[in-house]
Amino acid sequence: MQRITSRENPMIKNVSALMLSSRERRTQRLFVAEGERLCGDAAKSGAEIVHAFFTDSACKKYPQVCELIRQKAQNSLLISEELAQKIADTKTPQGIFCVCRMLDKTADLVHINKNNRFVVLENLQDPSNMGAVFRSAEAFGLDGVILAGACCDVYAPKAVRAGMGAVFRMPLFLMPSGAEAAKLLNRNGIRTAAAVVGRTALPPAHARLGAGCAVFIGNEGNGLSQECIQECQTLVTIPMTGRAESLNAAVAAGILIWEMIRE
Repeated sequence: MQRITSRENPMIKNVSALMLSSRERRTQRLFVAEGERLCGDAAKSGAEIVHAFFTDSACKKYPQVCELIRQKAQNSLLISEELAQKIADTKTPQGIFCVCRMLDKTADLVHINKNNRFVVLENLQDPSNMGAVFRSAEAFGLDGVILAGACCDVYAPKAVRAGMGAVFRMPLFLMPSGAEAAKLLNRNGIRTAAAVVGRTALPPAHARLGAGCAVFIGNEGNGLSQECIQECQTLVTIPMTGRAESLNAAVAAGILIWEMIRE
């Protein structure tokens, strides 16, 4: 493998840019996975790995994973520990990085099965919340996650880590707004349920959240847009007896995803 030692190497600079900038990720349609677990998931899941970077110590510590990644990657390179620290998003990098091609299946959303289950995230801004929702959606077998409106970047390093590799496997769909997503799902026979805080909303057990349903989760601070709520067929709320006014978006999504599967 070719060895890179200079901090000024264009490939190293590009990895740093992809780590730091959502604009660069969108423009290049590339993102970075870091660490033995996530990079191994990328290789096992069939993601397109454009470049793979390894330190000598990583090759010695994780020989099987590194070999699998090398077999799948279009290009593999060795880097120094210093360069690993430069491009890493974690404090103690494991010395394995994969530059992967982005995935999204927007066009497939018009061919959905009427028994599918989805979670729709509208204007979600916290990448850790985003990753946690992906992780829950995969764990409970949902058919996809729909990102609507001005969501944060699902390929941001924190989102990829929080999702524990779910981004490589979960179908991802993009929509311009929550209202547009609700209209499309309604037309395709999927029940739409908006998660809100309010006495007029139904508790999950009464909201028919089983097969053929999509639950909408809104922005951490403002919730769902009024346009989206108006397009959804049902309002659902999670009853709370404590003093908190609302739940964290990822926690609320996890509870409602469980209700979708439980039914």
